[in-house]
Amino acid sequence: MSFEYAENAHSTHSAPNTDRDDDTAMALKIVVAGGFGAGKTTLVGAVSDIRPLRTEETLSEAGQGVDDTAGVARKDTSTVAMDFGRITVHAGLTLYLFGTPGQDRFWFLWDELSEGALAAVVLADTRRLEDCFAAVDYFERRRIPFVVAVNCFPGARTYAAHDVSHALDLDRGTPVVLCDARDRDSGKDVLIRTVEYAGRMHTARLLDSVR
Repeated sequence: MSFEYAENAHSTHSAPNTDRDDDTAMALKIVVAGGFGAGKTTLVGAVSDIRPLRTEETLSEAGQGVDDTAGVARKDTSTVAMDFGRITVHAGLTLYLFGTPGQDRFWFLWDELSEGALAAVVLADTRRLEDCFAAVDYFERRRIPFVVAVNCFPGARTYAAHDVSHALDLDRGTPVVLCDARDRDSGKDVLIRTVEYAGRMHTARLLDSVR
């Protein structure tokens, strides 16, 4: 297993000053999940303000009968533990990003990675939309708010957000957004939508609990 800090065109090699006394500072945990090859590592790396931690292995012949690479035949590495990155959305709000491995055999790590998460991003690839069913089911069962982000791969057919929502049988109100996981601004927009949606969901649940 390789543990590496991936270089990023916009990375900062030193962490921001965290010694300031700021009572309004908030750090939130966001999980980035989805199927094999959906773009989780790419998204975390694209938006992270620091050099993201990646735990990747090269795909080998031994895994050909285990990992379904249909539609992502050019993929030659895979996350086997997690990806980690950090982004400061604005002064006082920092998001810690934990990317999950996509293969079925590593799902035992999801419980630990999701512990304490405010919300999740489920990345979807319309060429293999069924691969994100497990992530959708996982977060619905645990009542963790999530946004489905459709990663628009070059050459892939484009579907409207409501079509994806219908195909995944999402609960009413669950946001579906289109994105380019390679683009920092696009990924940041997804994260902002996720935090906003999670805030509304947690507020609604709190109000329900005191009625």
